[in-house]
Amino acid sequence: MSTHARSPAAGWSWLKQAVNIGRSNPGAVFGAVGLLALVALVPSVIQFGLQSGLGLGPTASLGVMAACTLLMVVVYPLLIGGLLRVIDAAEHGRPTRAAALFETFQAGHGAGRLIGFGVVMFVAYLVLFVAVVALFGQGFFDWYMELLSASTQNDPAAQAKVMQDIPDGFGTMMALGTLAGLFFSGIYAIGFGQVALAGRTVGSALADGIAGTLKNVLPIALLAVAAFAGFLVFALVMVLVIGLLATIGGLVHPVLAVLLAAPVYFGGLLVMYVVMFGVMYFMWRDVCGEATPLPPGQVEL
Repeated sequence: MSTHARSPAAGWSWLKQAVNIGRSNPGAVFGAVGLLALVALVPSVIQFGLQSGLGLGPTASLGVMAACTLLMVVVYPLLIGGLLRVIDAAEHGRPTRAAALFETFQAGHGAGRLIGFGVVMFVAYLVLFVAVVALFGQGFFDWYMELLSASTQNDPAAQAKVMQDIPDGFGTMMALGTLAGLFFSGIYAIGFGQVALAGRTVGSALADGIAGTLKNVLPIALLAVAAFAGFLVFALVMVLVIGLLATIGGLVHPVLAVLLAAPVYFGGLLVMYVVMFGVMYFMWRDVCGEATPLPPGQVEL
């Protein structure tokens, strides 16, 4: 399956379509994204609970973090694949529901390919991260362990001191990481779409993701700029609205302030999730064309 080069303006088009996603079946799309967000939150809750309840040190905390990450390496690709299928069904007017998100956990729905692609991408991220840190971030790991130790001690003064001692090369490392992140985001979006919606094998989806990203560097870059600007505006509005609601509620009781502000906060997070995965879907659809979904369990060779 070939990939297509799009004009730079396509990046703006993907974002615009993502903002309008779910109009035909908002219950299914927003419900599926909400379920995904809840499941993705579980490892963080477990990690926080263990750290707070057991008073883990930095080394043990890092171990818990690694275990939770490995768990999500397996679970998260299944959730992404299920969500992309819910979005695709909604966009084409096919009947679907939020709970269809979990159909990828069942046999015959391509779970192996989704997990395989997710693992390949995770390993690639990890290898690149280690390489960048080794070349430009000497002392980063020691600095991070100090920051983690200060965080587990709940000592703001210690955290502030560690943040002032950022290692040399940190700016270069972050710049390279940002560029690499843009490239990987293209591979991730296109590749996952190919595996989840076009029935491609892991190797073929990876090749399509790389080729499609290389052909569309400019629209992906424009998308990043537009998304960043949009996020800043959205975040500013959210801060103002939440601050206003919290202030009004605080005049009555602190609990009322939380009750007023919390729904807006979580609603904003849900909207950002929907737009993010919407961009992912429309990028795949535009770069790879309107692929005809294969029946569950069937793989395109």
